[in-house]
Amino acid sequence: MSEKNQEGKRTARERLAAEREKQRTAEKRRRALIVGASVVGVLGLAAVIGVVAANAGKDGEDASGPFVGPSGAQGKDGLVIPVGKDSAKSTLTVWEDFRCPACKSFEDAYRSTIHELTDAGKLKVEYRLATLIDGNMGGSGSRNAANAAACAQDTGRFPAYHDVLYQNQPPETDDAFAESGKLVELAKKVKGLDTAAFRRCVEDGTHNSWVVKSNEAFQKGRFSGTPTVLLDGRNIYQDRSMTPAKLKQMVEAKSGG
Repeated sequence: MSEKNQEGKRTARERLAAEREKQRTAEKRRRALIVGASVVGVLGLAAVIGVVAANAGKDGEDASGPFVGPSGAQGKDGLVIPVGKDSAKSTLTVWEDFRCPACKSFEDAYRSTIHELTDAGKLKVEYRLATLIDGNMGGSGSRNAANAAACAQDTGRFPAYHDVLYQNQPPETDDAFAESGKLVELAKKVKGLDTAAFRRCVEDGTHNSWVVKSNEAFQKGRFSGTPTVLLDGRNIYQDRSMTPAKLKQMVEAKSGG
């Protein structure tokens, strides 16, 4: 074989090797781009999930405005709305959400017994408000109803309005309590509550920051959900044997009959 032909074959092999190396380099670059895009996609998804997680439970928690607690509120940071006499031997702490169906079920079953015991001076109830359903379902009905209930507390009509809200609770997925008009309309069912001052308090969200603070306390308490009902610190809502009659018996036993 001539030297010229050998040189030509060597050059051809070199060109082929160079082309293959070029293809390998391009393939590596392509794969790197695919992996990079995948990583970006995963990170992007994680960022979205992080935003969703960060916002979980925050729906309806626009706490613009100063912190204004309702009249007569007690406890740490003034987050407790008390019903009953301070001298009562038993204290029932109720964490609740006005949009919560389970809270309505509890209220419907225990309402008359609780009223009987508070009226008799044997039981003090500490109502503490949460906005769990706003966080789970979206909307602001839990917060706005809690604000309206606090507005009712300002006029000394919390117990009656509290009951009206539960007796007229919309379906869990219906954020009807987000509308101030609905909350004002229900106030007409409570004698003396539908006043200009009450309407202004509801429409302005006077106690919104207080409601948000109350819900933060609920979250920090790491309770399993609403309602959470504690009798002198004991969670009686988790007691499957608990009934209104048993609650009455326990309270009366402590008060001496």
